[in-house]
Amino acid sequence: MKIYKFGGAALKDADGVRNMLSIIKNTSEQLIVVVSAMGKTTNSLETILDAYFNNNPQTLEINLNKLKNYHLSIIKELFGDEQGSSGFLEQFRFLEDKLKKTPSMHYDFEYDRIVSIGEMISSAIVADFFNKEQLNCKWTDIKTFLKTDEQYREANVDWDLTTKMMKKTFTFKDTSIYLTQGFLGGTLSNLTTTLGREGSDYTAAIIGYAMDAKDVTIWKDVPGVLNADPKWYPNAQKIDNLSYQEAVELTYYGAQVIHPKTLKPLKTKNIPLHVKSFLNPEAPGSVISSSKNRNFLLPVFILKRNQIFVTISPKDFSFIIEEKLIEIISIFKQFRIKMNLMENSALNFSACFDINRNTEMLFDLLRKDYFVLYNDDTQLITIRQYNSEAVDEMTKGKTLLYSQFTRKTAMFVIK
Repeated sequence: MKIYKFGGAALKDADGVRNMLSIIKNTSEQLIVVVSAMGKTTNSLETILDAYFNNNPQTLEINLNKLKNYHLSIIKELFGDEQGSSGFLEQFRFLEDKLKKTPSMHYDFEYDRIVSIGEMISSAIVADFFNKEQLNCKWTDIKTFLKTDEQYREANVDWDLTTKMMKKTFTFKDTSIYLTQGFLGGTLSNLTTTLGREGSDYTAAIIGYAMDAKDVTIWKDVPGVLNADPKWYPNAQKIDNLSYQEAVELTYYGAQVIHPKTLKPLKTKNIPLHVKSFLNPEAPGSVISSSKNRNFLLPVFILKRNQIFVTISPKDFSFIIEEKLIEIISIFKQFRIKMNLMENSALNFSACFDINRNTEMLFDLLRKDYFVLYNDDTQLITIRQYNSEAVDEMTKGKTLLYSQFTRKTAMFVIK
């Protein structure tokens, strides 16, 4: 039994959905298919959520109509009629009904209620199209059997209960193909949760772990794991094989090819992860496994845009020692801000993190006891397996705010 995961780029238009069907038809084994929201739907739903939460009905209506028309255009091309997908109509009506109600005061709770509709819509359209094409496929609602706690926007999986419920759900008694959603989970009270941005990869790994899958394949718009994002580094090269450890390192530093939490459950059961191109499905792609024979010595370049680089200094001129570090890190954790880089000296603590809606609240609290200096709109460049040529290539002619070197990793904050 295999797990296939198709992301938003694979499903961004009708041709993508047809291509997905072709890939699945060429698979003879039992299959669980995980889908993300189509195209940039998650971004659109985040805009809709902000308008809903902040009581901006005009922006809400404009973006809701854009979202509806985007999906209707795909449906019309797939079915010949905008009314062709009853599943879409049901899910979109559900979204519209939610948006008519007054939001709670809990942003993260509302995020999971609203943004989760993207995956429900996507899977509904795909399921209806598969039925139209007479593919024997069973649609399932993952919120009913992937169980989590109530940490909205980054829920923690109840592994024992989830494994038990998945084995009851994916029996393959009446179908050889199941279709479900990535990114989503559900609490014991059946409230919707999400697993973290881009969490559909993680979903595929959770299912692979619970079902003891033969392997997991993530279908991307790139030929495999590359040593850089080709959208900003045109000389990117494919890495054929990686160990779990090296892949974890890359995701930790921000490589976008897979979600950071994906590797641990697969490593636990030694399940290989394939990263393949949905544009060229016959190509070998990349394999992440327990193999320690890595076949590459390429520098790996990772770019994170829209960063804030902050330096914090105690007002009482005290040293940044264990107590102060624990205090500072706990404040970051309070606002759920993850640091992509951190370093402390005798009197300063520096960190780099993604621009966040909680940034000003973070700074306001820090300013009670610390001086806070920061640069916004910076970039963080990380080079794994760096050499002097790679460092020169990434930094030449640029304004460096900070640099950090370890044995295998070099990091630069650039204005």
